[in-house]
Amino acid sequence: MKLMNTLLSGAALAAVLTLAGPVAAQDCPRGDLDQRFCDVDGDLIADTPTDPAELVDPDTLIFAYTPVEDPAVYKEAWSDFLTHLEAETGKSVVFFPVQNNAAQIEAMRSGRLHIAGFNTGSNPLAVNCAGFNPFTIMASEDGNFGYEMEIITYPGSGIEKVEDIKGKQLAFTSPTSNSGFKAPSAILKGDFDMLPERDFEPVYSGKHDNSILGVANKDYMAASIANSVKARMLSRDVITEDQVVTIYKSQTFPTTGFGTAHNLTPELKEKIKNAFFSFEWEGTSLQAEFEKSNEGQFLPMTYKEFWDVIRKIDAANGVSYSCE
Repeated sequence: MKLMNTLLSGAALAAVLTLAGPVAAQDCPRGDLDQRFCDVDGDLIADTPTDPAELVDPDTLIFAYTPVEDPAVYKEAWSDFLTHLEAETGKSVVFFPVQNNAAQIEAMRSGRLHIAGFNTGSNPLAVNCAGFNPFTIMASEDGNFGYEMEIITYPGSGIEKVEDIKGKQLAFTSPTSNSGFKAPSAILKGDFDMLPERDFEPVYSGKHDNSILGVANKDYMAASIANSVKARMLSRDVITEDQVVTIYKSQTFPTTGFGTAHNLTPELKEKIKNAFFSFEWEGTSLQAEFEKSNEGQFLPMTYKEFWDVIRKIDAANGVSYSCE
């Protein structure tokens, strides 16, 4: 699979986003989905296969959370939820510590990942090329959800507003990240007439915590990041308030989407959904970590509605997907 983006070179994209996986063309409605999938009901996600031979019901379920920070932090954070998931499904569940977005998508595309939380920007890629079926996001107890993209710098950097980045360096995370690349690219181009290479030097940190720490330690002059990650890092005292300054804050975007591989049996999918929506957060390791960004429940959602703004950002960036 290759992500064609006018803002990155083909070589860079091939290095980051080339994914393996078999292709079997089908004669059915599919929209932007890969040839392996069908979308008869028009909800923009891959349908559950109608052929029983194509369904999977593994004894061990593999779960992965988007690699926004050190995977070791989140293996512990998700431990209580995964115990609950085992009880609800009657299956063993293993936490898969992925290091980057492309590896996570490839794992689901190749059938090695069954349940996942994909970051905001990766959701369209995971849906179209890996058969990801998202159905929930985290939200606060009063039902609010989402995060903002921020462009941050450090005090004394000489950058006080977005235009001051001209001629300087801006750190992105990875091409599949919404707040770490897609949204700032569209905003810088559309609102400030600023392009990478022409107006500033783009660098890539790999993850949000790398970008935030890079700015806090003055390794990067500026960076585009998800403020939900920054909030959790502040709560853990990884950084302090006086180390970073926000010079731009975007509209609110949907946060990580959680869901399953499309080809799990309907019965297993239902059990997994029930596990998310029946989970009691109070006193758990999940609450201890995610209350730092004001999250305390799993909220039902649809990819078609909630990710509409992200698909529009992709379109504004000239992004199109093809899966090979």
